[in-house]
Amino acid sequence: MAESFRLKDQPVSERPRERLAALGADALSHAELIAILLRTGLQGANAVEVGKQVLQKFGTLQLLAQASILDLQKVRGIGRDKAVTLVAAFALARKMAGELQAESPVLDHPENVVRLLREANLAKNVETLQVLLLNTRHKLIRVEEISDGTLDTILVHPREVFKSAISANAAAIVLVHNHPSGDPTPSDADIKVTRDLIRAGQLLKIEVIDHIIIGRATTERAKDYSSLRELGYFYK
Repeated sequence: MAESFRLKDQPVSERPRERLAALGADALSHAELIAILLRTGLQGANAVEVGKQVLQKFGTLQLLAQASILDLQKVRGIGRDKAVTLVAAFALARKMAGELQAESPVLDHPENVVRLLREANLAKNVETLQVLLLNTRHKLIRVEEISDGTLDTILVHPREVFKSAISANAAAIVLVHNHPSGDPTPSDADIKVTRDLIRAGQLLKIEVIDHIIIGRATTERAKDYSSLRELGYFYK
């Protein structure tokens, strides 16, 4: 096996800390983010490689977040201090998620949904389907972007829509997409996709509360959105 390069021997642009500072955290892999927390590796493996070993052992971030200090110390290169750092990082993430959920509005009315997503959608120049994952009280768990482009049955498959809902243990979802033209009137494809997803949700016991299309208000059209539930398509 080739000798591992120490991170400090790598070009500055390839080091995790410098990449995060220059490109933002979303540009880094899971292993690179873990490496920043670990700070150092061990002989024969730099911090990123140790991060990869951690991910390989636990399989998913969710399982890693549930690991105890003793569990983490079973990974070569993870001592007590590094294990404590990882546990603390995931604990902070859980606390932040709890705060966001506690502060999140109930999203069972289209006005609340549009208020949450209006600005982000106005900035989009292609149609983008977003799925709001909700808990049993219809409060937001998170927003998932599913596809960019023309909304049709090819790009929007129930498998992609409900995969995130299942993994998040969501009780309900709200579908949202934008019409860059500004006219929020649903197309035939919008209606067909909605009905397909309602049926899929019924099979999975995940309620599709609404499908909301965001456009732009005009002097002739005061509302900048359409709710397919309000228009009656959920009942036909």
